[in-house]
Amino acid sequence: MADRLYLSLWYPNFRLEGLPGALSGVLRQFAVIGNKRVSAASAYPIDFTEAPTYQRIYVEPRTGPAETAPTDLSSEATDSAIEAAVAEATEQLHDDMAYEFEMRWQLWSPEQPDPNATRFGALAEDDSDVDPDLEAPDTDWKLRPHVVRFLGFGPRFDTAGYEQNGHILVDFGLDTPWIMDENLSDDTLDRTAQTHIQQNIEKLLAFTLLVEKNCGISSRLLWTESGEPLAEKLIARLQRVN
Repeated sequence: MADRLYLSLWYPNFRLEGLPGALSGVLRQFAVIGNKRVSAASAYPIDFTEAPTYQRIYVEPRTGPAETAPTDLSSEATDSAIEAAVAEATEQLHDDMAYEFEMRWQLWSPEQPDPNATRFGALAEDDSDVDPDLEAPDTDWKLRPHVVRFLGFGPRFDTAGYEQNGHILVDFGLDTPWIMDENLSDDTLDRTAQTHIQQNIEKLLAFTLLVEKNCGISSRLLWTESGEPLAEKLIARLQRVN
């Protein structure tokens, strides 16, 4: 069964005023591997049952006929830059708020990603960052956009939820791109599938190591919603694809 995958991050001597900088730091590490800009941002008061007090969805600049192109691409692109998006969303910084940012990265998948991965409706496929030479023309495997959500918690949000979830929580969505248990049996793990699953795992581990090296965290935890040990699942999958 597919499971949600998270990365919890804790910082030493953490203060609320340090939250925007910590969020920007994590997003910058993600941008090394994934999309360079924020696609959506929100701010939630009290807990996630409350309506957001701030919400913005950024329009991806696209090329096309001049008459069909958005008229304010330069402004939109500037606003969706990491530092600008974080500064705008956290302008009203309160200790009972959570601040959420969505970014995307390309992962190998034999099918379309779950449209419910984002809070803001269906996930449109974006091939702008895909190298066509990397695609596998003889299979359904393709580099597809997957949403990753980054949440920074004030100390009083959801009754000090940061103690369990981290000062910053990274929500990778379903673990299907790394485990593929529901989609592929061992009999169908051909060489192409083996290569792409391993590449997805390497990308996940690379981001985790970048955060550990560059973000000044005191501890981290990669975990699943069900509580099943992810390390064991990844080791088992790697053993099956090697």
